[in-house]
Amino acid sequence: MQRLHDRVAVITGAAGGIGLATARRFAEEGAKVVCADLDEEGGAKIAEEVGGIFVRTDVTSEDDVARMFGTAFDTYGSVDVAFNNAGISPPDDDSILTTGMDAWRRVQDVNLTSVYLCCKHAIPYMRRQGKGSIINTASFVAVMGSATSQISYTASKGGVLAMSRELGVQFAREGIRVNALCPGPVNTPLLRELFAKDPERAQRRLVHIPLGRFAEASEIAAAAAFLASDDASFITGAEFLVDGGISGAYVTPL
Repeated sequence: MQRLHDRVAVITGAAGGIGLATARRFAEEGAKVVCADLDEEGGAKIAEEVGGIFVRTDVTSEDDVARMFGTAFDTYGSVDVAFNNAGISPPDDDSILTTGMDAWRRVQDVNLTSVYLCCKHAIPYMRRQGKGSIINTASFVAVMGSATSQISYTASKGGVLAMSRELGVQFAREGIRVNALCPGPVNTPLLRELFAKDPERAQRRLVHIPLGRFAEASEIAAAAAFLASDDASFITGAEFLVDGGISGAYVTPL
């Protein structure tokens, strides 16, 4: 399919995980892809692979974010899709009783403030052209509670969800759609590393997934491609759950 033919898509966190898979999927759908990441080697590699450009970006820096979208516009002439996906989940973000202020602030800066900055700087380009799709990576933890808490991560993703809803309503009549993509646990290097260190914690999560497995990054990328495309033209301000049934489950199959 070529649902994103000639559209310009900016992806943060493009060097790995969901961002990497989405860069590939967007390119397959015909998009001109701007790959943004702090990882220069990985970011440049995926940009070359998909025939796009790489912009080294610290998403917590407003100057960097403004430059990222400016480079996208100067290179390709528009900003049609913003996939604000960069995020972290460090091990020192744990229970509210043990998580320190440094960990709290670091996660909030990368996971929530960066989305605020990306939306702030993408929307003016989209207003100028009268259309655009913004997809913000939230999480299923934005709609559910967990006894194996990552308190700052959970709070940050709740903020992404609420902000996406508000922006989706505010800019709907200007042709700009804003949605929160809420993945369940995804089989990425970050998750594998976390669960390899604590198999019991992994199993406590896996048992709650009706499909019985973690998502693949390509499955989340497929959902992002849908939200970016005109197939989702009547979807805005939504919490788009791609969670293997977790949020709908009371008892899962054995």
